[in-house]
Amino acid sequence: MRKILGFMVIGCCMVAAIFCFVSCASGLDVRQEYPFTVEAMPVADEIANGATVEIRLEIVSEGNFTGTVYTLRYFQPDGDGVLKMEDGTVLKPNDRYLLGEMKFRLYYTSKSAGEAQTIDLYFENNWGSLQQLGFDFNADDGNTGGATTGTGKEEEV
Repeated sequence: MRKILGFMVIGCCMVAAIFCFVSCASGLDVRQEYPFTVEAMPVADEIANGATVEIRLEIVSEGNFTGTVYTLRYFQPDGDGVLKMEDGTVLKPNDRYLLGEMKFRLYYTSKSAGEAQTIDLYFENNWGSLQQLGFDFNADDGNTGGATTGTGKEEEV
């Protein structure tokens, strides 16, 4: 009886060992790149010459990898203005700027009188994923009674 019990224990251990070796994959799959979006709070859609609009932004990633960094570039295809970061850094078109936070603010100051303005923001991570967010501002002719709001248009590039 003792001999049979010993064989059963050895047999169970061998079956368990076989299951353990068969279930293990040869490579470890570590995911480093996660899709992300950029969300913007509503902003005024009209701006007067010399006026400043605050743009509140948040990068929302589907996952978190500690080695991921995000950068920002911008273009202004229509109109003329100045875009600044929260810390006062004046952004130059097509230069890449490192973003230290996932939530941040930009400040756009109009330098155009009587013309519509557009700014396009490009957010990129170090894995090559890119998101574009565009803002259109109409010229404020001073005839409106109150501020209206609009949102940035996001598109994946």
